Amino acid sequence: MKKSMIVVAALGALVLVSVVYGQMGMMGGGGMMGGSVLRHQFVAQNGIDPKYANKTEPLRASAENFAAGRKLYEADCATCHGVNGLGDGPAAKGLNPPPANIAATARMPMTTDAYLYWTIAEGGVPLHTAMPPFKAVLKDEEIWKIVLYLRRL
Repeated sequence: MKKSMIVVAALGALVLVSVVYGQMGMMGGGGMMGGSVLRHQFVAQNGIDPKYANKTEPLRASAENFAAGRKLYEADCATCHGVNGLGDGPAAKGLNPPPANIAATARMPMTTDAYLYWTIAEGGVPLHTAMPPFKAVLKDEEIWKIVLYLRRL
């Protein structure tokens, strides 16, 4: 009886992992494999750069800030991450690792405000990926507007 319970639990865990990976785009060439997994592993091992670690979203989640975040996302992020944040933008095809499925990762517990801000500000520099850093291109408030938008993808 005990052995069969262990087998059932193991099979259930395997099914759950397969479903979650499939939903997040980690199977079949989807966007989360690579960029996001690599970033999550990096943070798990190294943490977020201390200058970003305590950042929290300072803006109101207003329609105006959301619309501004969407406009910035469409101008600066959608080319790689796709219109819906699935990692399937037109420039994603040749990238290795592929862009993250940020529609899924923006809702994960590890993806704090500080994590998202750091990701946008530093880009792929800490991970040696193709994502450009935006800290010199976007103002602090613009990055936060993109973070607001990502939370609603």
